[in-house]
Amino acid sequence: MKARVKFVARLWFYFRQGYATYLTYAIGWVSTLITVYYLAIKSGPELLAIFPHFVPFGILATVAGIPLSVVLGWWHYKRTPAYTAEVDIGVEANPYYYKYPPGYNKDAWGPLYLELLTMMRRLLETNKLLSDEEKTRLDELERKLKILNDGGFVGQPRRKM
Repeated sequence: MKARVKFVARLWFYFRQGYATYLTYAIGWVSTLITVYYLAIKSGPELLAIFPHFVPFGILATVAGIPLSVVLGWWHYKRTPAYTAEVDIGVEANPYYYKYPPGYNKDAWGPLYLELLTMMRRLLETNKLLSDEEKTRLDELERKLKILNDGGFVGQPRRKM
């Protein structure tokens, strides 16, 4: 049952991506051009004199609309707080910010880090180079690495509205 739910969730994700990125864009662009032309330009004699046919209007709107869309997209990512909010929400919702993702992180890097920490601790303790504070920090780090290696979560995701 769980595999079926996961499969349906994946299909739902792919549907939303394809629909929102490709279908909605194309349908929305054509719909906007048609609406603007037939409601705004056809009803205004001054504009109808400039664009007597739909095709030249569509070409000009596309040629002007693409660079404008690029500039607006750049502005969205680089100059508005909206993108920062989107990333914050993604971090809050993504469990892999608080656990190892499946694959090489969980199967190779996690155990490697724990092993390196164990060996480094042994080396430092043998040479009596660890203070009590450093031992406490290493204990906490080792505890967290063991939790991650066992598939658990470390840290608390921020929950905002």
